[in-house]
Amino acid sequence: MREGSTPIRQQYLKIKKQYPNAIVLFRLGDFYETFDEDARVTSKELEIVLTSRNMGKSARVPMAGIPYHALDNYLAKLIGRGYKVAICEQVTQPTGKGLVQREVVRVVTPGTVVEPDLLNSKSNNYLASIVLGEDEVGLSYIDITTSEFATAQFPAHRLTAELERLKPSEIIAADSSEIGGLSAYPLTRLDDYWFEFDIANSALLEHFGASTLDGYGCGNKPLAVRAAGAIIYYIGETQKGVLTELGKLATYSTDQFMALDEQTQTNLELFAASRSGLSGGSLLSVIDLTKTAMGGRLIRRMLGKPLLDIKELNKRQEAVDWFYDNTLERTQIIAIFSDIFDIERLINRIKAGIAIPRELVNLRKSLELIPDILKLIEPADSLAWLKKGLKSCPEVVNLISKAISENPGSIDEGGVIRPGFSEELDRLRDTSKNAKKYLADLERKERERTGIKSLKVGFNKVFGYYIEVSKANLKQVPDDYIRKQTLVNGERFFTPELKEYESLILNAESRLSELEGQLFRQVCQQVGAAGETILTTALILANLDAFSSLAELAVRNSYIRPRLTTDSEIAISGGRHPVIEHSLPDGGFVPNDTFLSNDDNQLIILTGPNMSGKSTYLRQAALIVLLAQIGSFVPAESAAIGIVDRIFTRIGAREDLPAGHSTFMVEMVETANILNNATPRSLIILDEIGRGTSTYDGLSIARAVAEYIHSYPGLGSKTLFATHYHELVELASILPRVKNFNVAVSEEGGEVTFLYKILPGGVDKSYGIHVAKLAGLPRSVVHRAQEVLDELESDSRTPKRAGKRKAKESAPEQLALLGQKSPLMEELEKLDINSLTPLEALNKLYELQKKSKTL
Repeated sequence: MREGSTPIRQQYLKIKKQYPNAIVLFRLGDFYETFDEDARVTSKELEIVLTSRNMGKSARVPMAGIPYHALDNYLAKLIGRGYKVAICEQVTQPTGKGLVQREVVRVVTPGTVVEPDLLNSKSNNYLASIVLGEDEVGLSYIDITTSEFATAQFPAHRLTAELERLKPSEIIAADSSEIGGLSAYPLTRLDDYWFEFDIANSALLEHFGASTLDGYGCGNKPLAVRAAGAIIYYIGETQKGVLTELGKLATYSTDQFMALDEQTQTNLELFAASRSGLSGGSLLSVIDLTKTAMGGRLIRRMLGKPLLDIKELNKRQEAVDWFYDNTLERTQIIAIFSDIFDIERLINRIKAGIAIPRELVNLRKSLELIPDILKLIEPADSLAWLKKGLKSCPEVVNLISKAISENPGSIDEGGVIRPGFSEELDRLRDTSKNAKKYLADLERKERERTGIKSLKVGFNKVFGYYIEVSKANLKQVPDDYIRKQTLVNGERFFTPELKEYESLILNAESRLSELEGQLFRQVCQQVGAAGETILTTALILANLDAFSSLAELAVRNSYIRPRLTTDSEIAISGGRHPVIEHSLPDGGFVPNDTFLSNDDNQLIILTGPNMSGKSTYLRQAALIVLLAQIGSFVPAESAAIGIVDRIFTRIGAREDLPAGHSTFMVEMVETANILNNATPRSLIILDEIGRGTSTYDGLSIARAVAEYIHSYPGLGSKTLFATHYHELVELASILPRVKNFNVAVSEEGGEVTFLYKILPGGVDKSYGIHVAKLAGLPRSVVHRAQEVLDELESDSRTPKRAGKRKAKESAPEQLALLGQKSPLMEELEKLDINSLTPLEALNKLYELQKKSKTL
């Protein structure tokens, strides 16, 4: 503590010492002030004035402050720029004697934000905790605004995909933990102590009042326990009033749902359009017709967590099906959902003691609509699993109706508690009202009594109530007036009677404000006691909102219910791309069939020109499978979907400059990830392989990849492979489960028309020059390109050149098919294929191909 500092400065320094890594917002009256380096940072980041204040002997301290009522706006900026903020409040009332007691009531970090204005209403705000083991990882996450708290223990290689699903706003980890690759998320390091098993286990047992964690499903998962226990500690340190809201802990398994890595989410544009990075143009923007924030968050979670359990998926489909078939009920329930507020976040704010009066009214209005919903879905047997947990909470509705005014202001303004709820409050209000009426009449009576027409009765916070007389009328002042204050143009007085009423009013108003605050907090506590029931109800409403939304989507866009199976086939008739068809006029999208099977059509080689619809066709197949596995209907005439465990995508060209990776290196890394992790139950989407290198290199790699997917033991994934390498169509005559398809093109009089129809067979033209013409290249460039193409094609048709070309292309196939004994064949026979990694196999194939060309 600095000698000579003022008491308030000493108080601040003591608090700041406890929170050295956070900006401390120190409440002083109507402002939150910052000091020292915090003030400099705050002034710069918030663009507010940096001042200074004398706070002791020769101690002028930098200072910057914000109005307390504007906290949310400034807080959003600080949190958005990566700062942690400790909010220090006055916890005792100013008495004029001694220092007001202050303490930090919460520390706001990106993962612990609770202010509605700082949150996306249709997205969860997760805080995650990570503990690394040797081969496994413990991951726990929480959204303190909804009380969703879960933990898991799973193989370490799935961590990245799980984080990409959750997209946490903040991650906590032990100081000594060597966690890499998390630059996309704010990372908070904590003392290793809080991640130790005994400490974390004790924290969870104490929090839940339990003797074992077996009932929570994580008793035998030590890494999951350590991650969840550390979250309990962190929340306790940063959000002191929130822990009481956490009544449940769910233990889950990543084997229950499909993992979607970042490249698949991006390539399929699930949550954002890849070009703009905005939600518009994404799959989510098309399928989310929910009316509530709760339903919106659930749809997002469903899309990021496609299920593998057909029984659970059928249950969802049945729910969507009921709303699909019952148009009147669907229309009415959607209208009701338009008037329902975010019950999940409302009840959590109420339980945490940070709700405003208006939020209790919004909760009441929402709960009042539940009987109407129950009546509408009463005939639905397929919704029985939801109906049984949907409670209208009449006791909560009645309490709020009796206690809280219909249009309440803030507690400071008063008028929050309804008349009739508290006899004492009503009596104080009458006292204050009568006293104020007396004062209103006093000015008129005193003017009549004294004859001073300009006499005024007024009030200010410093001097209280007074009677003001101008200098010109001072001679007319009665003897019972007692001088209170001298002004430039007059005098202020009071009388014993005025003083008595002043005391009566001020005491009544002080007690009125205090009592109203107490009653409001009491009501919040009583409502909060029903928190678990209300949270369960909120989750059911979210489900009903999501299912009615998916049904409305299906009706509007002619989606059908897919048949889900455990076999290896994906059979889609008349499939459409849900996002692209949404942006076209009715009937503007050309539908196509897709058939994939591990036993027959395992790998489809799709050829055709640019802009003809190859990428759309690939993506639409993946999106239809994905929609089916969240329980949605799908854009098709019919669909039978054999459940897939993963969807892998390799699409487009991009570079990773921070990692020093070229576009080709990124392409190879993504391909290697697919080959290393796909299974026979996976769906692979490959839109060009080997385009980032020379033609022969690229063709060799593309062919090797196709052969590997088709033939490698334990792989054999269902695959759609779009390519410009027409040579790959030859694979269909060599490998039994490879089939060729192409995008139909009409060519008449030198003009090319894309028909966007997928047909059997391969093609040997790319129409790249036509696309270049459409893109607006100068005519001279287009003309010259055609000349060069004609020359190359003419050269390739001469017997000498064509023979050499054919010999080069066919040599590797002859070796494979005829089995000629040669040094190359002997080397091939000695290869231990099972010991090779996919990348080593690609390199070896390339090496063998080079050798074969010299034979």
